[in-house]
Amino acid sequence: MKKQGVALVERQYLFPFVLITSLFFLWGFAHAILDVLNKHFQELLTITRTHSAMIQATMYMGYFIMAIPAGLFINRYGYRRGVVLGLLLYGVGSLLFIPGQHWMSFNFFLFSLFVIGCGLTFLETAANPYVTELGAKETAASRLNFAQSFNGLGCIFAPILTGILLFADEEKGASGNVALPYAVMGVIVLLAALAFVRVRLPEIPHEEEVDSEGNRVGLWAHKLFVFGLIALFAYEVAEISINSFFINYVTEVGWMNARDASLILSFGGLGLFMVGRFVGSWIMRRVRAEKMLFWCATGTVITTLLVILDLGSVSFVALLCGYAFEAIMFPTIFALSLKGLGSHTKRASSFLMMSPVGGAVGPVLMGLVGDYADMHWAFVVPFVGYVVVWCYARHMMRLKN
Repeated sequence: MKKQGVALVERQYLFPFVLITSLFFLWGFAHAILDVLNKHFQELLTITRTHSAMIQATMYMGYFIMAIPAGLFINRYGYRRGVVLGLLLYGVGSLLFIPGQHWMSFNFFLFSLFVIGCGLTFLETAANPYVTELGAKETAASRLNFAQSFNGLGCIFAPILTGILLFADEEKGASGNVALPYAVMGVIVLLAALAFVRVRLPEIPHEEEVDSEGNRVGLWAHKLFVFGLIALFAYEVAEISINSFFINYVTEVGWMNARDASLILSFGGLGLFMVGRFVGSWIMRRVRAEKMLFWCATGTVITTLLVILDLGSVSFVALLCGYAFEAIMFPTIFALSLKGLGSHTKRASSFLMMSPVGGAVGPVLMGLVGDYADMHWAFVVPFVGYVVVWCYARHMMRLKN
């Protein structure tokens, strides 16, 4: 686990790294469940694609609203307490699905998802920057990609389990119990919170950055951070939009039913996503992160364009391949954006964690296009997002050269 003789994780930080990495699985699971819920609620409650997109919009609005408070909390009380609070909110929001199932209220489900989104904001605002600091700066992007690979593992399991539970009796016209996977997840998350209460995570000090005259350098003076923030927002628009309407796309083309589509999403798309992160982490120990990001962004632009062109099975294969190309984008952009920020790191992380609000914007736009045109035209929305990431990657690679 080395890059040019530098360890991926420093020995004294190995246990905290393993502990924090386990969290990535939990929020990967929470995100991927949404992609199955989207189609399930369309059928169960007879709502439009645009209306069902409120599932993603509500949860990711939690990121936008809670990101700055999360950053302030973590900056004052430290990474560990931020993780514990995030797990508590995540667990409570999951258990709220039990009364939601009883009342069968779409609005109450949305409120539960909002609470989960607030909890995930605390988790990700703490865990992402913390992982980048548990070793040398040269391996920060590779280290975060490796940890984020377990996020992909959670993404694989979620559609399998929830797809089987929710679409098992679709031919009989029966609906699954949406509260069951969330109730189990809530118990597991609250047990994880109890474990973190009893563990001490080492805090990593930062030096305050000053210019040549000794004046403090502000966060927004870092133009590459601002560009990285825009690129991360664009990536979230693209990734979450595609995940949200993957099942709609493949079922409306007539390739398979919703249950089979959820399995293809899991084993095919999200399986390639996880493999892409593991492979990407390995490659970035030998290749610069900027270069890797550029070629992967090029791949997503091409594959999404092939989906828009509606080329039958070619478009379907391109859609799946896009998952492998996009896999390294979030952790790589995140790590590159935090480079050289010093004492601004925690605050910068909170702003970066506002970027998932793209998940509130992208699916709604894609749903609107899908309601008024064929689903393949709706992929114009993620296409634009990937083009922005490509521009960021090209700029970063030029600077490095």
